[in-house]
Amino acid sequence: MRNSWFVLLLLTGMAFAQATQPKPGTTPMKPESEEAEEKEAAPPAVTVAPDATVMTIKGLCSDNATGDACKTVITRAEFDKLAEALQPGMPQPVRRQLANVMSRGMLMSREAEKRGLDKDPRFDQMMKFARLQIMTQEVTRSLQEEAAKISDADLEKYYKDNPAGYEEATLQRLYVPRMKQIDAPKDSKDKAAEDKYQADQKASQAAMDKLAESLRTRAAAGENFDKLQKEAFDAAGIKSNTPSTKMENVRRTGLPPAHVGVMENKAGEVSQVISDPSGHFIYKTISKSEMPFDKVKDEIKSTLQNQRMKDSMQKVQDSATTDLNEAYFGAAAPPPPPGHPGMPMRK
Repeated sequence: MRNSWFVLLLLTGMAFAQATQPKPGTTPMKPESEEAEEKEAAPPAVTVAPDATVMTIKGLCSDNATGDACKTVITRAEFDKLAEALQPGMPQPVRRQLANVMSRGMLMSREAEKRGLDKDPRFDQMMKFARLQIMTQEVTRSLQEEAAKISDADLEKYYKDNPAGYEEATLQRLYVPRMKQIDAPKDSKDKAAEDKYQADQKASQAAMDKLAESLRTRAAAGENFDKLQKEAFDAAGIKSNTPSTKMENVRRTGLPPAHVGVMENKAGEVSQVISDPSGHFIYKTISKSEMPFDKVKDEIKSTLQNQRMKDSMQKVQDSATTDLNEAYFGAAAPPPPPGHPGMPMRK
């Protein structure tokens, strides 16, 4: 029975491997504390011989042995082979977890064989699908390894070709709410009160639109942003403390898409009013600088690796097309509606 458990473990290990391997095209980031724990948990220099038994399941055997003779033993070499296939460098606590999964799975497999479930036609179909999943995992792993082979020259070229992506700025941002805070009528059935509420909302929105343009003019003239921010909140009837207008180390990726254009401004320039459903925004550029290559080298590598992985996966997927019979499968579900823009985080 020494080798008969291997196919079973490929199946029971599928869920295990999927839980421990990163998703295609991603580079997992671990907290330093987690990395330290994993290093501590990793086995030290192994002193167990390759042919030494590391796992014994008493009462599980493939012949007619009885008593103490009925057992299945697994050597370090056999266990290491499986562990490395599922997760290279598997830490020691996870190996123990795998051993428990193996033990349970092998016992359940024996029971399934006793019941003749491996002879059921369903079993063959499930094995075919399991093979598809394993092959998918393996080609994904292979593509990831290829995508990770990026030279320093490629990293530097990407850095030089995309200077805008590695530019930082110190900004000031003024936020003007879309409308004033107005209490809704207590009685929703009071038409006169509801009409007045709607009219007041419309008037307050027009007033805040006008205020935003006025504050922008004053900001461009050099007035203090924090002072203008307080005026905007007071005008809107917001009683909470005003947020700081200063934003440091800002990059294009940290701004809402509609606001990215402010990164083109020179130091000292004030943007036009940028409006969206959440309100109005006015930016002033304080300073700009280029991030050094060494600081963004790992980020660039991750970007290129993800892009190469995506391209490789797309090439495989585009190598053939699939047509589905809607009379059998039904019509495809409509795509979800686009998300609504929200108020960006204040800094």
